[in-house]
Amino acid sequence: MTNQTVDLPLLTVLVDGRFHSGEQLAARLGISRAAVWKRIQRLQQTLGLTVDAVRGRGYRLAAPIELLDADLIRSLLSSDGGRRLAGLTLFPSVASTNDLAMAAPPASPGAAKVWLAEHQSAGRGRRGRQWVSVFGASLYLSMAWVFDRPMSAIAGLSLVAGIAVAETLERLGVPDVALKWPNDVVVDGRKLSGILVEASGEANGPATAVVGVGLNVHLPPAVGRTIDQPWIDLRGLGLSGVGRNALAAALIDALIDNCANYARHPLSEFLPRWREYDALRDRMVQLNVSGKLREGRYLGVAPSGAVRIETASGLEEHLAGEVSLRYAGA
Repeated sequence: MTNQTVDLPLLTVLVDGRFHSGEQLAARLGISRAAVWKRIQRLQQTLGLTVDAVRGRGYRLAAPIELLDADLIRSLLSSDGGRRLAGLTLFPSVASTNDLAMAAPPASPGAAKVWLAEHQSAGRGRRGRQWVSVFGASLYLSMAWVFDRPMSAIAGLSLVAGIAVAETLERLGVPDVALKWPNDVVVDGRKLSGILVEASGEANGPATAVVGVGLNVHLPPAVGRTIDQPWIDLRGLGLSGVGRNALAAALIDALIDNCANYARHPLSEFLPRWREYDALRDRMVQLNVSGKLREGRYLGVAPSGAVRIETASGLEEHLAGEVSLRYAGA
């Protein structure tokens, strides 16, 4: 889906969550009332939105939307974040913000480029899993950063990014936020945010990394029922008053700060902060290694970023690309 196929004129009217009569919408858009109905149907079919239609009152979105605003986000950044931000691009709808970031020319080392979208038609998480997308109901953000280091030296970037997201959410009032190795942000075992890191470059450096963050803000219940794992959103945590623009700015600031520090320091210096949020501490977990399942006791994260598991065969270490991990019995 491209920007041109998103019905922004209609959405701009409906985002307030109030009723607008078919007659008012037709007059404002310069179309017939029948055409209004067709465009309402298209919004629901292509963007996952729920639109209430009530005879005598008109149409309204089931929940209001705060549209993202690039200028507002820039104005909310810290002075250091604003200085390091080399580009901020916002789209109504794209296939994947990570794909855009991976295809774009990189910035210079120490500078960030950011892509945001209101909707993704082909968003994905780790190991190719689909990331459910509804227009304006979540945050879809990708940041590209160039490290003047070998590819192997940034293997722990998903952990560094996870710390940035968790600390940001905690500052905004999210209760009991935790990190599940290697890339999930959870509350009470339910997924609130996911992180996807992709990298390219020469083996000896430099390396361009793209950090993709998906964060549930207010998912419609009907869409939530299609998600195949426990989840939560900010609205469900009682934080519906947190604006998406302020949230985007806070995440960009934190990601820039952590990437800048990771460019100078090893992962081991970040691990004490990781352990403060570690959701798996002292838990029995189930590993999936090349399709084979077995259980073990989680022993934390090694300085390399690998997970450490004590199994019946002894102590094992696995990097994120090798295994998937879940709570035993889940």
